Amino acid sequence: MTSTKNNRYNRFSGGAANIPVIDNTSITRMETTFGPAYSTVTTITKADGTNTFKQHRRTPSSSSTLTYSPRDEDDVMGPLVFAEQPSVKLCCQLCCSVFKDPVITTCGHTFCRRCALTSEKCPVDNAKLTVVVNNIAVAEQIGELFVHCKYGCRPGSNGKPGAFEVDPCGCPFTVKLSGRKDHEGSCDYRPFRCPNNPNCPPLLKMNLDAHLKECEHIKCPHSKYGCTFVGNQDTYEAHLEVCKFEGLKEFLQQTDDRFHEMQVGLAQKDQEIAFLRSMLGKLSEKLDQLEKSLELKFDVLDENQSKLGEDLMEFRRDASMLSDELSHINARLNMGILGSYDPQQIFKCKGTFVGHQGPVWCLCVHSTGDLLFSGSSDKTIKVWDTCTTYKCQKTLEGHDGIVLALCIQGNKLYSGSADCTIIVWDIPALQKVNTIRAHDNPVCTLVSSHNMLFSGSLKAIKVWDIVGTDLNLKKELTGLNHWVRALVASQNHLYSGSYQTIKIWDIRTLECVHVLQTSGGSVYSIAVTNHHIVCGTYEYLIHVWDIESKEQVRTLTGHVGTVYALAVISTPDQTKVFSASYDRSLRVWSMDNMICTQTLLRHQGSVTALAVSRGRLFSGAVDSTVKVWTC
Repeated sequence: MTSTKNNRYNRFSGGAANIPVIDNTSITRMETTFGPAYSTVTTITKADGTNTFKQHRRTPSSSSTLTYSPRDEDDVMGPLVFAEQPSVKLCCQLCCSVFKDPVITTCGHTFCRRCALTSEKCPVDNAKLTVVVNNIAVAEQIGELFVHCKYGCRPGSNGKPGAFEVDPCGCPFTVKLSGRKDHEGSCDYRPFRCPNNPNCPPLLKMNLDAHLKECEHIKCPHSKYGCTFVGNQDTYEAHLEVCKFEGLKEFLQQTDDRFHEMQVGLAQKDQEIAFLRSMLGKLSEKLDQLEKSLELKFDVLDENQSKLGEDLMEFRRDASMLSDELSHINARLNMGILGSYDPQQIFKCKGTFVGHQGPVWCLCVHSTGDLLFSGSSDKTIKVWDTCTTYKCQKTLEGHDGIVLALCIQGNKLYSGSADCTIIVWDIPALQKVNTIRAHDNPVCTLVSSHNMLFSGSLKAIKVWDIVGTDLNLKKELTGLNHWVRALVASQNHLYSGSYQTIKIWDIRTLECVHVLQTSGGSVYSIAVTNHHIVCGTYEYLIHVWDIESKEQVRTLTGHVGTVYALAVISTPDQTKVFSASYDRSLRVWSMDNMICTQTLLRHQGSVTALAVSRGRLFSGAVDSTVKVWTC
């Protein structure tokens, strides 16, 4: 597979690998067309030190075999006769001529553009031909080939159409193909017509000055005003002394200049009139568009006004219902149903861990409760002492992307990242021991149970057997409709969240046993208590299901941003669920009566991660900090 990829890459790299493979038949055809080299070359050095032109000592050999047949736009350039044998590698396999406008096709070979567009299949591998890109490297090589000036060539003596040979009486220079036009524009062998009379015999540029001295058709410069003089150089000078228009030439010139100015001014006025007409037409079109847009906006305004009236009525109904609910809650509080106020249950921020250089996306606490691990956009994992020094013990580096997930199994820490890998860390030594290329997309979430590690990514959950420091892929759970951003393992079940769906898997059989449908977009977080399944969604909602009946019992509202994380603290007396949101707040929910008992506001950015240990709550946020909360 590697060899195939390298070959395909070399074909498109623009170097020698772009030259097509030519079989023996093609070589024979091309030798017939181009023939052998035929003369020695003397380099002519120009004044600036460059060697552009080369003059050959020509022999009467059949140099016509070194021709390049003109095609289409080449006709204006005339015949191409190469000074030296072109390499067969610079020849198209389809037309057997030197490349004209070489292009690389989808098969990786190089052909003339016209050949590639008119031919259906590649002669080498029979693939369909489609132009991909110009082959600049081959074009530059062809531009360095030396050719004879077209004024030094003539039709071949063999009578073949399109064949040319070197003309011993023509221009003796050879030039690079890329600079041919510049040379031929100033070549002394370029044909010229006499400027005095088109009936004069054809001239070469080198003979033009001599012809003008002898030409018998020189006209008076004032012939356009009516002077009929025609003569040679000698009579021309004598005529100017007696020409009646010579004395008026300044006046005539001024008249011409004035007439020219009037023509220019008239042309400018014509352009201005055309421009004004164009602007008038555009203005008329714009006016029509504005009129239609205004009518449409009036229609939309009427619709919005009607909808606003309906929304206002609905808002009034909701406000009335909310007022009734508040009255009901106050009544319950007065009756003591909800319990008395307990100041010991109020969570307060006790400290902040600072050190990350980017948002904190995940948190994980070691089972001993002494070490807190935090993963961040700065591609590192920091290890915090939460019992004695309350400082960063070490920074773990190894990922090439954002650290999105952390999970602990025994004395091993597993981290998932946007670089699509899972890294295994030894917790006692705080060292990396293994790296696994886990998914084709970022690893969003990790959880471990039953000596297995579960990793979530785009439309997939992979199940890994934990064998020492290795992870062996056991199975891939499919049938998921979107990113898997939340995984929770509880007893014998795995809970996974994706787009508006929670799937419940039997960890022993790795089969899906139940599906919970949600609303509010993608599921970003899941928590499981003794009695409930709780999930946080993209559209600010927290849904609660009964864990036994799988019936939804409540939807908790209050957040105004995506609910990124959920955590649970359970005691024999009560169960609390903590939620972290994009709205920069944490909320504390009592699962006994499904109400929010406290809102925590200390972070300066979205709160993205939660972890609990020994009755303490840790929160990580986009402000790059980790805060500690206790009662």
